[in-house]
Amino acid sequence: MRKSVVAGSWYEGDADRLNRQLQGFFADLPRALHDQVLGAVVPHAGYLYSGRVAASVYARLPPADTYVLLGTNHQAIGSLIAVSAEPWETPLGVVAPDAAFIEALPRRLIAVDETAHRYEHSIELQLPFLQFCFGRSFRIVPISIGLGDEETVREIGDDLASTIAAYDKRVMIIASSDFTHYEPEKIARDKDGYVIEAITELDVPKFFKRVYERNVTACGIAPIGAMLQAVRRLGATSGIVTAYMTSGDITGERSSVVGYGGIILV
Repeated sequence: MRKSVVAGSWYEGDADRLNRQLQGFFADLPRALHDQVLGAVVPHAGYLYSGRVAASVYARLPPADTYVLLGTNHQAIGSLIAVSAEPWETPLGVVAPDAAFIEALPRRLIAVDETAHRYEHSIELQLPFLQFCFGRSFRIVPISIGLGDEETVREIGDDLASTIAAYDKRVMIIASSDFTHYEPEKIARDKDGYVIEAITELDVPKFFKRVYERNVTACGIAPIGAMLQAVRRLGATSGIVTAYMTSGDITGERSSVVGYGGIILV
């Protein structure tokens, strides 16, 4: 069992308080499901900062049998590309892994390794939103990625796409990422908009080129790139920005912000 590691700090640690916290994010955000969604980009900061942007994505997601959750290995421990096969627990209950999908994944790049997930927050922060929206009617495939070269990232996306295409259940890919870190708000918004444009075009080479050209400090470059590669192969043709904010919109401090973007791929 993978226990939650940031409950009570990054989000509410009690089930009732967490439900109320999540209800607050959706209060003025009616569900407007987009049936063609194949993938998404969702932030993973503390809910105080990024919860509203995350909710803007989840309000658009239709139910799926399985959610592949791609996160960053911020801790730099364990395998560089690691899938977790354990159940994950949050204050809202336990989420089961999709054992059949995990078994079907090619092993040329992706290893089963729980160590890489032990202290990592980027995937955990997606689970309460999924539980709030979909109850217990889904399974997960958590994959932590600890490298970012374009060639390997595209290979991960290809492996995901081929596994999903051969699978007999509906699968959606969620890439967990924040955008620019600790720059003045005007610069952060400019850099992030430049990169988000490439994401909405599902142009993987352009995405990587723009990230490095502007030195964009998004922490989920590899998860986003792998998701884009996979959903392109699965038939997605465009992206829709559901929301963009910075930490400055919450704190009022504009001199050093973190950017949060929500995007769905259809």
